[in-house]
Amino acid sequence: MPKKGSRLITVDGAVFRWRVGHKPSFSPDKSASPLTFAVEQAEDPGSVLVVSLPCARPDNWQGERTITVRPVLVARCIRRALEQGWRSGQPGSTFQVSVAEDELAPLLGEPPRYLIPFLWGMMPEGGSIRDLPRATQIWSRDA
Repeated sequence: MPKKGSRLITVDGAVFRWRVGHKPSFSPDKSASPLTFAVEQAEDPGSVLVVSLPCARPDNWQGERTITVRPVLVARCIRRALEQGWRSGQPGSTFQVSVAEDELAPLLGEPPRYLIPFLWGMMPEGGSIRDLPRATQIWSRDA
């Protein structure tokens, strides 16, 4: 995994490097791939953990909801993978973990705050134009 764009996190005394997938991929039916992130040991990388989340990437074209991948989610997914048998320091194939919709809240420690991609930024699910971070009003070119 490239170091550029990755972040360090310490879980139970071990240091890991994690990174959200760089490029989106699309299936033949034009549906976006799920939001994923990869994790490996920082010092002596071995097997890579790939976590798949039940929402789309923020750059999806269909306007499907997404979430922000936060360190608390990464840490809890690392612990779950270790409990399921991931050997982070041993070479081997990629270890896959899929998170279901109903597992997000326990992993985050709170209900997920979904975002919906919208022209100029991200809008909270159920929000309005007033919730956009950069554009709060839309003016006509005639005005």
